[in-house]
Amino acid sequence: MPRVLKNPLPDTQPPAQSIGLRLANLRKTAGLTQSQIADQIGIAQYLVSNYETGRLHLSDDMIIRFAKALGTSSDSILGLDTSEESEQPSLRLVRRMKRIQNLPASQQKALLQTIDLALEAAEGRISSSAT
Repeated sequence: MPRVLKNPLPDTQPPAQSIGLRLANLRKTAGLTQSQIADQIGIAQYLVSNYETGRLHLSDDMIIRFAKALGTSSDSILGLDTSEESEQPSLRLVRRMKRIQNLPASQQKALLQTIDLALEAAEGRISSSAT
């Protein structure tokens, strides 16, 4: 069982680049809660929280387990491969896309047309007189 650090070591990297924050972002992008990922890899939820906040350091075995559960590479968790992070849509967008996919085809089409119009308006393609 991993040991909780009494005084975690300060990160030498900027906070946005810490392993814990990358892990949390990858988990959220995958649309998983801490409890769900904990169940998948066979640990308690509080341990996931401790890994994400930097109170615990990931062992090589845990990095592999998290990578498999998240469908990503260990390099992306360690920050060695940032290409995956920049291509991932936000969790809010993923949830909305899933809800749209569950609609009947006719409702999907109508909703996507509305979204397209809103995007065009936001990008300034539609003049104010046309609306």
